[in-house]
Amino acid sequence: MHKFLRTIGFSLYEKDRDIEKLLDQLCEDLSDLKRIQIDEESNLCELRKEVAPGMGIAIFGEMDREGHFCRSYYYPYLKTSDMTSYVPCSIQRHTERETYAGLLDEYKVGISLIFYIDNTLECRERMIDHHSMDTKDTCLSGLSVSGKILLPIQKTEIQREKARVAAKDRNTLLEAAKNGDEDAMETLTIEDIDLYSQASRRAMKEDLYSIIDSCFMPCGVECDQYSIIGEIIKIEEKKNKITEEEVYDFTLECSDLIFHVGIAKKDLVGTPEIGRRFKGQIWMQGVVNFKEKVE
Repeated sequence: MHKFLRTIGFSLYEKDRDIEKLLDQLCEDLSDLKRIQIDEESNLCELRKEVAPGMGIAIFGEMDREGHFCRSYYYPYLKTSDMTSYVPCSIQRHTERETYAGLLDEYKVGISLIFYIDNTLECRERMIDHHSMDTKDTCLSGLSVSGKILLPIQKTEIQREKARVAAKDRNTLLEAAKNGDEDAMETLTIEDIDLYSQASRRAMKEDLYSIIDSCFMPCGVECDQYSIIGEIIKIEEKKNKITEEEVYDFTLECSDLIFHVGIAKKDLVGTPEIGRRFKGQIWMQGVVNFKEKVE
């Protein structure tokens, strides 16, 4: 079974046979099935079943000659229309199946951000029709199976403004360094050494989470999973219409990025409130919006 099914309210489905029954039930109605022809003998079909607003299971497979849908794989999804990044996105196909990974060189987090692309069918269709793969923006969301609520760090408006200015200056330096500016590289190195020194001194007397406001870093061996700490700026509660399990849909601000994170209510430790912080590990997925639409 998919590890993150419990995120969208399927925590009781722990055995493969239970998942197969669920998928059989969802595949009874094929009215929402989308299909593209890859070549004369093969096609790709996508069936999305929503179990709560913007949240559900995407099932992929192939339509055989008799008109029967033969499913191959599935995954849970959380969809959002909130824009996360305007940075151009590189798209690469995964090795084992017709799925894609997106890569953003996002200066705000200081790493190459890799995520699982949710609009697979559109990507494949553009490739078949030889349309431009230039991206306009990306909307990211994360699924989590466990998380904690942390109290916020108390800041004045002046401190917040200083942090925003410092982040903007750092992004400018990172961009210059990427283009080969040696002065920018030297400045960034000195800033990192100073930051490490300050953090080390403060860690001797203060709690770690009062020093780290937010973080966004790769976690584990899979390249699209991250450990994050982000401020909650919006909370939406959803209910899985099949299992009646409740799910939180948080809008987070983390390292100057805005994205959504879904987590089952039972998997969250603490009481979420706007202004508090969410800490957890997420599987990052997202929708890539292209500059021109396929007609």
